[in-house]
Parts: sequence; C-alpha cells; structure tokens
Amino acid sequence: MSSKYLPRAALLALFATPYTFADDTASALLQLAEYQAQASTVSQHLEAAELFENDVFNSQEWERVASTHAENVKVHWPDGHITVGLEAHIHDLKGMFVYAPDTEVESRQVTIGQGQWTSVVSTLEGTFTEPMPTGNGQVIEPTGKRFKLNMVTMSHWDAMGMMDEKYLFWDNYALMKQLGLVN
Repeated sequence: MSSKYLPRAALLALFATPYTFADDTASALLQLAEYQAQASTVSQHLEAAELFENDVFNSQEWERVASTHAENVKVHWPDGHITVGLEAHIHDLKGMFVYAPDTEVESRQVTIGQGQWTSVVSTLEGTFTEPMPTGNGQVIEPTGKRFKLNMVTMSHWDAMGMMDEKYLFWDNYALMKQLGLVN
C-alpha cells in the first residue's frame, strides 16, 4: 500500500539526525571568508596591474618592471611570438615606443579577476612619428597618424603576487590600418 505520507521509520530517521542552524552559519561564514580572501587577492593584483600600466609602462620606467613581474615572466604577444624573462619582455616593451614615442595605455574599461588570474580591458594609443624598424636595417617611414586600439591584458599571478605569465591581445591589422600602412 502506497501512501502520500512518509513512513514512520523515515520520519524517525529524519528527526534523529542532529542538525542545528549553527552548521549552516559556520559553513556560510567559511564560504564568506574564502570569498573575501579571494576578492582581496584579486584587488591587490589589479592594483599592481594598474601601477604597471600607469607608472611603469606609460612613464617608460623599465627598471621598475621587476616590481610587478616575475623574473621568468612568460609573455604571449598579439603577433604570436612569446618571450620568457624580464629582459626579453622589457626589450619588446621598449620597441613599442621606437616608432610611437607617445604610446600610452589609457582608460581601463573593464577589470575582472578570479583566483590567480586577472584581465584588464584598456585603450592603447599613440602617434606614428618615428621610423619603424622592420629588420635587416629597413624601416617604414612615419605617417604621422594616430592609433587608438582596445587591448586586453590577461595575467596570471604567482604566490608572491608577481605576474608570471600574461597574454596581450589587440588587433594588429587595425593598428596597421590606423597607421596608414594597409588599406
């Protein structure tokens, strides 16, 4: 015979299990503490990323890159090449200013993070006023044109709070078009 009610044995088992609201409260407090710790870590990483963009990159203070980047930082560039180490990364950063000395990162539109990862959407802009080296002693003469691109920097942070890997994204075709180098 089936019943829409719980059998007596099930009811006894249900009420025999010790349960207190304190269990839920302790669990909720633990989850809250974990969330707050992660939010604090992400906030610290985003502050360090902003320090790098505003105070180090824009000012071209290359000796300060080590304040936010690990010695063995691995960087994935938009053109597909990868550098490993501070010196290689600094070399490539300097190269961005050769043909556009006024290059800077502006307006951080989006900042997000979770755990050891952060992602920042910014604007990269400058003016093509100096010859652009293309290799083998060749250069592209400046066009005097400005560029303004959306860029994304996605960074992984090590246990010491240093960027140990980052991915840089921007549209190189849009850059070349804005510089007047392609139609």
